[in-house]
Amino acid sequence: MNYELFMAETLAESRLALEAGERPGAAVAVLDEAMVARAHDQVRVSGDPTAHAVLVALRDAARKLGADRLAGVTIFTTIEPCAMCAGALLECEVAEVVYAVRDEKRGAAATVLHRATDGRRLRVVSGILEEQAEDLIGASAS
Repeated sequence: MNYELFMAETLAESRLALEAGERPGAAVAVLDEAMVARAHDQVRVSGDPTAHAVLVALRDAARKLGADRLAGVTIFTTIEPCAMCAGALLECEVAEVVYAVRDEKRGAAATVLHRATDGRRLRVVSGILEEQAEDLIGASAS
């Protein structure tokens, strides 16, 4: 799988989040080398604290695929998933999560908590296009 290509799409979605006044969280769902869903954080616009990009992308992918489990799907995300999102990835039986930047405060894939790597079958890949993602995250903090 071309991690850089799909992470570049995730970063493009992250820019849309920033334009919408959201945090730069974004996610892309990929199955068999095809994007099936893309989303960015919608917490502020929706008033829903659970509207993280990963959850929005999982919901959209499940709806589009007509499935309640997402086996074989890879989720690309700009920022390491939080505990809520990591739990959803496990519940949906996603095969792999790929993220650009570690979250030193809330990261639950491998940094602060190890929800995604606690013996379950979820492959974790990090650091893909990390510098570009850090630039976007830094721009949102300014």
